[in-house]
Amino acid sequence: MSDHDLSEPSADGQPIANAVSAEPAATGAAPSGDAPAQSSVSVEKVTLALRRVKDPELNLNIVDLGLVYDVRVHGDVVAVDMSLTSPGCPSGAEITGDAEQAIRAIPEVSDVTINLVWSPYWTPERIEPRVRAYLGF
Repeated sequence: MSDHDLSEPSADGQPIANAVSAEPAATGAAPSGDAPAQSSVSVEKVTLALRRVKDPELNLNIVDLGLVYDVRVHGDVVAVDMSLTSPGCPSGAEITGDAEQAIRAIPEVSDVTINLVWSPYWTPERIEPRVRAYLGF
């Protein structure tokens, strides 16, 4: 797992925190004297979990590769927009399955949706600059 600071620029030059979003869950109930604790699921926690998911061909995590486009947290429900290095990626099912499993491993998460998107199309420029340098790009 990387010790990458989430405030550092992502592959597209924007901080990861700006590339993902979190929206509070709407609860129809008024708080009582013993109100339940707020969900501790956060974009940062989900992003950290996704850093444990590696592209099996490159052995690099999908966040640093720039495959994760957006993370949305609504209470205890998480939605992720991500891509693959190509539409014909032979590891696509494995990568998306591993991403879903990593997020579901967060105890506070009740549901996960992984949306495979192709716009914008992934390019090596989306790779985190330090990783791109390591790869010789």
